[in-house]
Amino acid sequence: MQTLTQTLTKQAVPDSLSQLILRLADCSKDISQAVRHGALAGVLGATEQENVQGETQKKLDVITNDMLKDALKAEGNVRGLASEEEDYVVEVNKQGEFLVCFDPLDGSSNIDINSLVGTIFSILPAQDGELTEASFLQNGRQQLTAGYVLYGPSTMMALTTGQGTQLYTLNPDTNEFLLTDEAVNISKDTAEFAINMSNQRFWEAPMQTYISELLLGNIGPREKSFNMRWIAAMVGDVHRVLCRGGIFMYPTDNKNPEKPYKLRLMYEANPMALLVEQAGGKASTGYGDILDIAPEEIHQRVAVILGSANEVDACLSYHGLDYSNEPDIA
Repeated sequence: MQTLTQTLTKQAVPDSLSQLILRLADCSKDISQAVRHGALAGVLGATEQENVQGETQKKLDVITNDMLKDALKAEGNVRGLASEEEDYVVEVNKQGEFLVCFDPLDGSSNIDINSLVGTIFSILPAQDGELTEASFLQNGRQQLTAGYVLYGPSTMMALTTGQGTQLYTLNPDTNEFLLTDEAVNISKDTAEFAINMSNQRFWEAPMQTYISELLLGNIGPREKSFNMRWIAAMVGDVHRVLCRGGIFMYPTDNKNPEKPYKLRLMYEANPMALLVEQAGGKASTGYGDILDIAPEEIHQRVAVILGSANEVDACLSYHGLDYSNEPDIA
């Protein structure tokens, strides 16, 4: 099997970008060890702090955020970073050519129950001039690399450099990421959906109708039975979509009118959308492509609908969007 290094070389990824990807991969190996030690290392439980979104930070949120910051500060080609756990962007190296956005431990509510968690990251080109929050506000199609590392029964990485989406598995014997799927291809059709049904009463009418008709199964207008899956960690639910198809949704809701969206654009929605599109799927807010959004601020939230192309189109048709006549470019 090819190593991550060998695959990046084969793809002719520039050396400076490859070096940064490998630095992130090495840090994820250390995070994997921290996660696996769990209660043995005293890293479970919450802190008394909140992040910028008002969410109580878990101990591992803080630990993994610091691990990634230290790794990126040691990398000479990083201009700045932005994290879910940082109020503001952090300058790293004035001469750096890349910006890195990351969620250090997605699904942290799963930590204390020993369920799936992961690290999500996005690499953008650095801009000339002073580093500010505006330097990061590039749409998702500007991403040079997007990926995540899933800490499960095995540690796996999904990665794209714009040449399809690849899956790697960490070999515990050699501590190397090995290529285990060189061209992920999401099936266009599916009978699986992932959504937090406890929020159903808060959704917009189009999503209410769409899910209601899925639940009717083969006696409803879709004339097909669907199964629901929900891990409560975006990284786990999207991984399932990459592996066997499906549709993942965290739609607009009115539970808190001041926060109608859950997922963060820059370090959750954008990297996942690029991974899914590069694997032949689609990613939308319900009203437009995620990757085309012009960001307004670093912690901006958006609605997310992504996965199997035909099922995403079916969902969007309930929102008044019709992609059924678009040419198939996959």
